Amino acid sequence: MTKVVFLGVSSDVPKIAVLARERTGDIEVLLPGDAGAEEAEVAVCWAPPPGALAAYPRLRLIHAIAAGVDNILCDPHLPALPLCRVVAPDLTVAMTEFIIWGVLYYHRDLDRALANQRNMIWNRTPPAAASSCSVGIMGVGQLGAHVAGELLRMGFKVRGWSRQEKTVDGMQSFHGESLSDPQFWDFLGGTDILVCLLPLTAQTQGILNRATLTALPAGAALIHVGRGGHLVSAEVQAMLENGHLRGAILDVFEKEPLPVESPFWSMSNVIVTPHIAAAASYDSVLDQIEENIRRLQQGEPLRNLVDRGSGY
Repeated sequence: MTKVVFLGVSSDVPKIAVLARERTGDIEVLLPGDAGAEEAEVAVCWAPPPGALAAYPRLRLIHAIAAGVDNILCDPHLPALPLCRVVAPDLTVAMTEFIIWGVLYYHRDLDRALANQRNMIWNRTPPAAASSCSVGIMGVGQLGAHVAGELLRMGFKVRGWSRQEKTVDGMQSFHGESLSDPQFWDFLGGTDILVCLLPLTAQTQGILNRATLTALPAGAALIHVGRGGHLVSAEVQAMLENGHLRGAILDVFEKEPLPVESPFWSMSNVIVTPHIAAAASYDSVLDQIEENIRRLQQGEPLRNLVDRGSGY
């Protein structure tokens, strides 16, 4: 039986541990401080305290409970062990639904219709074809590629930017190892609705800033479902207030829960959602963790293994 310790600041971690105890799998579920926890071979975690993982000398695998692993990689004492993340089909579907809703919200002028409702203005705007709208996706991994494909099937123009060149039939692809690459700025210049789906790395930290948003056409919109560290809130706020950004749907923030004093709560051209764009079910998360534990014990290749150099 494999000893597995569950730790971290997220309230999801103990809930997944409870579910793991209810299953009949070949793992022993432990929490920090439990007898025998120091003998754990696997750590399941989200934002573990700095140095916490180094306290388990028998670890062979570190497993995140979600797709993002920046909250683990930031630990300066992180052991040099395999790190895996969760990539779940239900997460892909949920994120795609959320982004399509956001794109349609702006493409169909629903933001303007709601503003007119508040002012009791009856104003019918002529419909526009999806092909007249260009959606730019920052981050064309497995998730971004799926979103791009669905938007293309709906008739939207889709542009994708990623560190390495990615191919999706019908999508215009841009790439570069650095944000100073001309292709990044070309990508932004033709984007009407910008979707941030990037992983958080040293290169993408603070990418949603004044310079990036100024490069978008005047009147562009932002859908941010990446990581909180991408957002430079004060600069996004300024671009919304000066009208260069038509509006923004913000699901993740530098600090969560979003502080009550944040101006985003009361801005008429901002929709705040509480980090709900997509989340894998606990069953799906645990299925992937148990599969990787089985693979670890059998000496098979691990699934969704993180490249520490790239950060995802």
